[in-house]
Amino acid sequence: MSELEIPSRGEYRHFQSITTRWMDNDLYGHVNNVTYYSYFDTVVNAYLIEHGGLDIHAGSIVGFVVNSSCTYRRGIAFPDRIEAGLKVDRLGNSSVQYGVGIFLEGDDEVCAFGQFVHVFVDRSKNAPVQIPAGIRQALERLQTGQGEDGVAPDTP
Repeated sequence: MSELEIPSRGEYRHFQSITTRWMDNDLYGHVNNVTYYSYFDTVVNAYLIEHGGLDIHAGSIVGFVVNSSCTYRRGIAFPDRIEAGLKVDRLGNSSVQYGVGIFLEGDDEVCAFGQFVHVFVDRSKNAPVQIPAGIRQALERLQTGQGEDGVAPDTP
């Protein structure tokens, strides 16, 4: 078995601040493992809405999650403030594989990281379609390392 490659903060191209909530903690006093997937969903969809024009309410094309995984390195707990890092690992015709990392605010060491795969589908037909142009452009910026304004971002 090969050694797991731990991503660095500098690999991520977009960051979103997230505040943990009291309800995120489990009986062991840390954020429950399933909650990390909610953080993944939050950073991906917020990025697509803000930078790609995804209309989650009335758009004819939506992204369905078809695969996700998470590797946990270090615990977090309420009231921690975290930053979710986002990058594109693979961009296809109708699908994209994101890389997501969860960091304590201002920290360089990843607490958890994983992948999140969207397939874009026609909402009415429930069938895969090409990634819409605006979304593809936003995803390409994450893949090439350009920020939302077309230049390489500063890492927070």
